[in-house]
Amino acid sequence: MPEPIADPAFKAIPKNSTFFFIWRIEKLQLALIPKENYGSFYSGDSYIVAVASDGKEKADSQMKPRTVKQPLDIRIHFWLGEKTSQDEAGVAAYKTVELDNYLGGAPVQHREVQGYESTRFLSYFRNGLRILEGGVASGFHHVEQESAPKLFHVKGKRIPIVKQCEKISWASMNKGDVFILDAIAYVFLWNGETANHMEKIQGAKVAQQLKAEHGSACKSVVIIEDGNEEKDLGSDEKQVFELHLPLSRKGELKEETSDVEVEKKRRTQITLYRCTDENDNFEVIEVKKGPLFQGDLNSNDSFIVDNGENGIWVWIGKKASKDERTKSMKIAEGFIEKKNYPSHTPVTRVIDGGEPIDFKSLFKSWRDYASVTGFGNTYSSGGHVAKEADLKRLLEQNKFDFSILYDNTKIAAEVQMVDDGSGEKKVYRVKNFDLIEVPESEYGIFFSGDCYLIVYKYFINNRENAIIYYWIGNSSTPDEKGTVALKAIEIDNTQLNGRAVQVRVIEGKEPPHFSAIFGRKIIIFRGGFQSGFHNRLKSNDKNHVEANEKYLLQVRRTNKFVTRAIEVECSASSLNSNDTFILYTPDCIFLWAGKGSIGDEREAAKSIASKSENKEIEFISEGQEKDDFWNAIGGRKDYANDKALQQKETIFPPRLFQCSNAKGLFTVEEIFDFQQTDLVQEDVMLLDASNCIFIWIGNLSNEEERKQAIKTAHEYLETDPRDRDPDTPIIIVKQGYEPLNFTGFFGAWNHSLWANGKSNDSTYDELAKKDHGQAANSSKNILPNNNPCTKYPIEVLRARDTSDLPEDVDPLKKE
Repeated sequence: MPEPIADPAFKAIPKNSTFFFIWRIEKLQLALIPKENYGSFYSGDSYIVAVASDGKEKADSQMKPRTVKQPLDIRIHFWLGEKTSQDEAGVAAYKTVELDNYLGGAPVQHREVQGYESTRFLSYFRNGLRILEGGVASGFHHVEQESAPKLFHVKGKRIPIVKQCEKISWASMNKGDVFILDAIAYVFLWNGETANHMEKIQGAKVAQQLKAEHGSACKSVVIIEDGNEEKDLGSDEKQVFELHLPLSRKGELKEETSDVEVEKKRRTQITLYRCTDENDNFEVIEVKKGPLFQGDLNSNDSFIVDNGENGIWVWIGKKASKDERTKSMKIAEGFIEKKNYPSHTPVTRVIDGGEPIDFKSLFKSWRDYASVTGFGNTYSSGGHVAKEADLKRLLEQNKFDFSILYDNTKIAAEVQMVDDGSGEKKVYRVKNFDLIEVPESEYGIFFSGDCYLIVYKYFINNRENAIIYYWIGNSSTPDEKGTVALKAIEIDNTQLNGRAVQVRVIEGKEPPHFSAIFGRKIIIFRGGFQSGFHNRLKSNDKNHVEANEKYLLQVRRTNKFVTRAIEVECSASSLNSNDTFILYTPDCIFLWAGKGSIGDEREAAKSIASKSENKEIEFISEGQEKDDFWNAIGGRKDYANDKALQQKETIFPPRLFQCSNAKGLFTVEEIFDFQQTDLVQEDVMLLDASNCIFIWIGNLSNEEERKQAIKTAHEYLETDPRDRDPDTPIIIVKQGYEPLNFTGFFGAWNHSLWANGKSNDSTYDELAKKDHGQAANSSKNILPNNNPCTKYPIEVLRARDTSDLPEDVDPLKKE
């Protein structure tokens, strides 16, 4: 098959290899950008960025090409500067399609607009983005501008976006941000009065980078705090600084500008459109509004997923016609104007069979061809390979060696277990705005009208760890729900020194470890204290229900490791062919097994029923019932008798988000290819593990965000276009006390990363108070360390490229 016709510039792309390339549109032609200039963009130009990764190495502008055998994740971004011409923007879009065809039509296409770059795009540039004034069309000459002084505006918490200001003046600056005056002889880092801490850190890194680029021509980096200019500037430094920014004109300085947009993105209901030409006329048809399912897509056509200002996606079916492939992208871009969306609204094109996780996450469920549900991996321990079936069998038979979790935290994350559940536990029940202790004989028995609190302690490597579960019954009162949440915080602070992991559990959504601490069998009765049913258990034997009472328990396995027995209305209409039921009567116990029930449920039902002494247990299979059973349950009635398959749970890969509630505006920003160092102490982070939500609270996060942690998780679930279950378990984790089922999502975990508790703030303040008699010639004078005592493996510190070192490592003092 002949190679597609393509621009000669694309011939540089290697076959079967990872790669990273940037081209600029120059005189309507593609010009390859040298690697040393990656990360610098001109506001008057348009660019194409192409990257291919294999998942083993983080996609990055500095990565080296590597031959691979497996399929590649290929992304093409066309970036439009705010002052680029329409012709240049058009060429960039056209050449993106040409490159896509050259690469077999599999890449994901992204439209990027200056100032609104996607998180994925920014993640490619570890030293941040530098936006420079000018461009090819303006006659700008790079060499001429190199030696000219510049003023840069630094924005961005995690990845700095450094934009050159059009004019060097106080009027270009404000009190809420960080600015860099690059005067060549000195690089001045000016921190606005209300600039956020992370921008100060990023500004320091950029200033050091500028100094290094100037070599011996630059004497030092000078840090200036807003209001301390006279104090922070030496005589020579002040003379150079005032040549460009006279202190007498500082009155032109603007007040603080918000880091978040004034208006919240509209929560538009996600909508699916079909693009088809099957009737010889090209049509765009609205299919449905969310939630969306994978089955809503059809490989014969192209589809547009409209998620409002959050982004528009174009999905190209494998059998879509040429018109459907080409016109759907133009129509999607037309939605921006037609629906009055902001001009920077992201537009992304994906291919049938090559969908990225951020596209799949828009759908209620998604199953890749030939994929497995659940683990999808094998795990090695001591030379033995354990597969999903092994884990299920061993866990359910209590034969799983839980020591494997300590050596391979990825397994702990997959099965959401931190140990075997045999640690020390205390159970409390809410009554009259207080907690009363539950006797051990009642452990594992819950009432739907009440709330419970469980304090669980366990040891790993001789260190005590603690989890506080607070269980909320579906029929409990708002007062009880509020009380149990407040008591969880109180016990954590007063008894456990604030180190406990707090887990909010809703009835029916109990996670595997919660079930494990009660022997993997939970019994939930109806009623509670408020409804007067608290005497259901006999006072002389808490394991039994009143002998003269009749009631029905439905036994169901809700996931791989959790089986629940829940009281339902004692009527034949409550039966279900897919489950097992236990009917308690004053004389005997009936165990009824539906045709679609599974062995785990039947065994659990036997175990629960056998706890009632001196009562005969009669086993009944559906269809073999006798009159005494129907009489005991109140007579024959219709019930759900369609045998159904057990519902398969769709597990998506974990996703990490930085959460912000700045000025009352809730925002989440995804962190791609995340690792432990992405957990910044100043932030509250959200880890979406599909079947549960972790909220990680940094030690330096603000008090309001800590208080709003649960609300943050709820807002995330509510705004997820997949129509997520609002009762998904929420787990609060504190910095320095992360459990195995959390750390397992981050690969290698360094337990000493925050060991001495020293903050970025204190380190930065110490470094900023430099002696003006000394030149700030090395990074030790400006670069803040997260923790000067942090230890890393020798192979990490041996990295040749200093940009590959962890953020808190001084390349001059690696020892």
